[in-house]
Amino acid sequence: MFDPAIVQPPHRPSLEERALEEGTLDGTLVLKLGYRGAGFAGFAAQPTRRTVAGEVTRALETLLRREVDLTCAGRTDAGVHAIAQYVSVPVTVEELALPDRRLMHGLGALLPDDIAPQALYQAPAGFSARFDATSRSYRYRIVDGPARPVLAWDHAWWLKSTLDEVAMYEAAQALVGEHDFKSFCKATSAEGKPTHRYVSRVDVTREVECGESVVCIDVVGNAFLHSMVRTITGTLVEVGRGHRDAPWVAEALAACDRKAAGPCAPAKGLTFVGVDYPQNLLTPWE
Repeated sequence: MFDPAIVQPPHRPSLEERALEEGTLDGTLVLKLGYRGAGFAGFAAQPTRRTVAGEVTRALETLLRREVDLTCAGRTDAGVHAIAQYVSVPVTVEELALPDRRLMHGLGALLPDDIAPQALYQAPAGFSARFDATSRSYRYRIVDGPARPVLAWDHAWWLKSTLDEVAMYEAAQALVGEHDFKSFCKATSAEGKPTHRYVSRVDVTREVECGESVVCIDVVGNAFLHSMVRTITGTLVEVGRGHRDAPWVAEALAACDRKAAGPCAPAKGLTFVGVDYPQNLLTPWE
């Protein structure tokens, strides 16, 4: 059973408490966006490298004519894509009155063509795209078999061997629930940090996208560790290839040791596909 006391960071201020903190602005602008990850050194801003946060911050600062403090729902690594990333920026009451059409037109003009603004929302003062999210969803795509993918080339992992997606699904069910996922994250990122997470769903299906057969691994959870979904994918692929049996996944999970699980899958096959927030917390910008 899911125990929030274990998987949630301790002493996190509530939305109401954050709204009352000194210096908090009048409301929050929330931007839903997508991006192709190939051209970025990840989401998080880096002084000398091209990042999603750097491009979005630059565009928002140009529009609002001031410095902004940007928070995302979930940082993505270099090469990882998104179709529904959410970022939040505290704004003033005057900025809350700016029309949606003006802001979206401005963002579309200022952002590069590998970042796509999709929707604008308003949220209460103190809202955080990261801390107020209740779940996050990822999809990993794999094209298996000898034929090189065409349209999926830039957002899927091509494996020349054929995968057994049914065996992968059965093995993946050991990961559903509240567990210590230390075996499934970058070892250095787990040192001295909590590694319990709650995964509500792991599906493995074979779908046809643009005429190509794609094995899709969908993972939904409250939060994720560094490289967690990619390591889950690499582990399930070992089962799908027939190199390991299904019980091995549960054994790797129980080991709490990165060396016990499979390899980390390539970044380009991963897409951040969604975030959930409490009902009525976000309202469309008008």
